[in-house]
Amino acid sequence: MERGNQTRSGNFILLGFSDDPDLQSLLFGLLLSMYLVTVLGKLLIILATISVSHLHTPMYFFLSNLFLADIGFTSYTIPKALRNIQTQRKVFSFAGCTSQIYFFVVFGCHENMLLTVMAYDRFIAVCHPLHYVKIPHFFCDIPEVVKLACSDTLINNVVVYSAAIILGVFPLTGILFSFSQIFSSILRISSAEGMYKAFSTCGSHLLVVSLFYGTCLGVSLSSAASPSSRMSLMASVIYTMFTPMLNPFIYSLRNRHIKVALGRVLSKVATLSESSFA
Repeated sequence: MERGNQTRSGNFILLGFSDDPDLQSLLFGLLLSMYLVTVLGKLLIILATISVSHLHTPMYFFLSNLFLADIGFTSYTIPKALRNIQTQRKVFSFAGCTSQIYFFVVFGCHENMLLTVMAYDRFIAVCHPLHYVKIPHFFCDIPEVVKLACSDTLINNVVVYSAAIILGVFPLTGILFSFSQIFSSILRISSAEGMYKAFSTCGSHLLVVSLFYGTCLGVSLSSAASPSSRMSLMASVIYTMFTPMLNPFIYSLRNRHIKVALGRVLSKVATLSESSFA
């Protein structure tokens, strides 16, 4: 099949609305005013919902996220159009065009999902009004939420355990397989120095994996052995706060490159602090 004439170019030309200078000035003022009203108005409402405590409800939480999505949605289209009108430069690079399409789709899908969730939230509020239920925990842990169900929780438990197998057991199996291969390779190294160097490359990760899965297993066993929510609360603190707190120290204390990078960052911070107070 004979191909037609094709011209390859790395740029696009955005023709815009019109080439009339008077109309372009009108469009520039109209677009700029609409963009400023959109951004400033939505930011003002977001700050209001954050600062007023009785607005800390799911509806206003979703509304704030919707406004953020709106700001991102318009900020990747309108400023470029304003720049093109002001500078009369209509050339748009391929990278800029693809990035604009990407964020346009991302924020558009985000907004669609938020509108769907907000509609469901209104449906629940009107058709099935909820009462406040106290959860003896510091976050919405799945076992604690399931305990509050008034109906049979068999299906819920099946889903939870199935997800735990898929998202927990399978990754752990892959981790154990990787480390088994690593250990078998280390044992074949003849020199002690070589074995130590090879083990030190994965020792930090092994310690983090042990802490994470060990505490998760401890939480599961404590929940199964004792129905006390207090025990589950204390155990959850370990893997949600204690383990993440230790991770930076574990990965950085034995890593020379991170130590050097941190030293450079701290020296720059100290220099900037001295110059600001000078």
